[in-house]
Amino acid sequence: MRITTSKREIIDISKAWVAISIAFAIVLSGRLGFGQALIVAAIAVGLGFLLHELGHKIVAQYYRCFAEFRSFDQMLILAILMSFFGFVFAAPGAVMIHGFVNKERNGKISIAGPGVNIILAIIFLTLGVFFGKNVIFTYGYMINVWLALFNMIPFGNFDGSKILKWDKKIYFGFLAVCVFLFITSLRGF
Repeated sequence: MRITTSKREIIDISKAWVAISIAFAIVLSGRLGFGQALIVAAIAVGLGFLLHELGHKIVAQYYRCFAEFRSFDQMLILAILMSFFGFVFAAPGAVMIHGFVNKERNGKISIAGPGVNIILAIIFLTLGVFFGKNVIFTYGYMINVWLALFNMIPFGNFDGSKILKWDKKIYFGFLAVCVFLFITSLRGF
């Protein structure tokens, strides 16, 4: 399978990566210096966001659908503005999918994004256990767990609503994993 992309998609995903990295860096700069916060945000949040969207895209293209990321520029600006108030609500964009997508395929495409975030969280956790805790591993774990859990909201256009419509057992099983890891992230690893 060949993953296709366009110049517009690369520009849109780059804009979104930069904007959410800046927004999270502003929030984290209360605990870290801005430069360090920007590096941590670009790796922990940016990588989580990028690979989350790539997960959706790869599964959609596996089903021979057209799939391409589009940024929501107004939401990127809003995310940066809100970060000055100490929190980030980021809806940087989404993978637009066209083609035959039934309930099962939509569920599988949707779970790919949060699934990638959980895998990334476990990678950051493992790196922290073997190489010692540092800000990138700690925030990488916490933020990717949060991204997965946030995307499991079961209404609207969130991944969770599509997964729930596809298979309730998979939805609640995956949600339980996300909640468990989220509680663990609050305690630190």
